[in-house]
Amino acid sequence: MPRRRLLVLPFALILAIALRPGHLLHAQAPIKVSVNEVILPVTVTDDKGRFVSNLSRSDFHIFDEGKEQKVDFFSHEQSQPIVIGFLIDTSNGMKIHWDKYKEAASELMLNLLPGDKKYSGYLITYGNEPELVADTSSDSEKMVEKMRKIKPAGGSALFDAIYTACTNRKLVVGEPYEPRRVVIVIGDGHDTASKKTIQEVTEIAQRNLVTVYAMSTAAFGFKSDGEENLLALTSQTGGKVETPLNDIYKDVAGYLDTPSDDGNYALTVGTGAYTAHISSAIFRAVASLSGEITTQYVMRYTPDIAAGTETKQFRKIRVAVATPGVQVRYRIGYYPFGVPQN
Repeated sequence: MPRRRLLVLPFALILAIALRPGHLLHAQAPIKVSVNEVILPVTVTDDKGRFVSNLSRSDFHIFDEGKEQKVDFFSHEQSQPIVIGFLIDTSNGMKIHWDKYKEAASELMLNLLPGDKKYSGYLITYGNEPELVADTSSDSEKMVEKMRKIKPAGGSALFDAIYTACTNRKLVVGEPYEPRRVVIVIGDGHDTASKKTIQEVTEIAQRNLVTVYAMSTAAFGFKSDGEENLLALTSQTGGKVETPLNDIYKDVAGYLDTPSDDGNYALTVGTGAYTAHISSAIFRAVASLSGEITTQYVMRYTPDIAAGTETKQFRKIRVAVATPGVQVRYRIGYYPFGVPQN
């Protein structure tokens, strides 16, 4: 009996203290859910794919779960701070045009990381597994030097590479808001070696407010699961896919009607015309990606969340623009309860 009294008395004292008026008022205070500010890069193009660059804050309407939001921050400057991950496929499938894509990746690095501290980047290669070859810095020359020594071989762990980009690198103070986060995949989208699934890496990209872009290395006339992977990753995070090798034959009649081991009769593999077309198409893709990443409209808002919806795990976004006939590209939604610490 004495031992039982010793256990009851402390609990009774704690209960009495907890029920004092001051503590009771504190316990009944409403719980406030803290939702991070949402950053929303938006691209607007006309019917020919050209950037529409003359819009103002009042031209945009952002809807979060169907409810229009107040835009707290609006920018359309070309010097927006940014952190860019370059994810380079080094599987066997890259061998045929490796030199051209290595050159394209180097050009992207030099264009997007001009040496200004506002712009940072990192390099991840992925064959059978991802490797952080160059960690986050503003030194594009260092990354280009690393690229020169890489040779393709093995399988393709694309999904694991995206997971690595979101979880295992040095961070820059202020991201993902300023600077914001972008990943550029250079590869065909195939995945033969990852432990992660596309659903897992799409979610972690969305949670980390990463916009995924891609330069597909798939050739003209070929459809594959890899292409679907790239389309899914980019469309759900607000990016896009450039397909330079799918465009070089689009105006050449008879390419698929006149098959040849050497390629099309008009652009025979190994000739100067073929090489020039490949180079031109790839560098048009480089210019398109560079232009979009550096000239987007960037908006931020703190979600006005209706009572009863605080626990919703994924919130859908819709952006409407007053200008008719334009195409608008943006992330489809976000997870509201904070960006996980890397």
